[in-house]
Amino acid sequence: MPTAFWQAAGLLVLSNVFMTFAWYAHLKELNHRPWYVAALVSWGIALVEYLFQVPGNRVGYTVLSLPQLKVMQEIITLLVFAPFVVLYMKPGLKLDYLWAALCLVGAVYFIFREPA
Repeated sequence: MPTAFWQAAGLLVLSNVFMTFAWYAHLKELNHRPWYVAALVSWGIALVEYLFQVPGNRVGYTVLSLPQLKVMQEIITLLVFAPFVVLYMKPGLKLDYLWAALCLVGAVYFIFREPA
């Protein structure tokens, strides 16, 4: 894989860490505050997220097609989201999550395979 691929992946991982907290941490940390306070805090976090996401997508688009870039981003989102849920939100795990993850592995295979 070219260096640009790994640079894009790293920037998108950082982006997704910030975005996951922007989207979901307020459910735990700010649930006693009005929704608009949570929205303002989330927007502040999302601003930082965009400082990683925009360059990550630009670098990634130099070596990946747009569908490949989107699937990579979605997989990264789930790889970031899974530990966030388990370690931070702590709702418990279900076997159905594993089956859903395996379906996503199939999506990665089909979007990145070379045409015959």
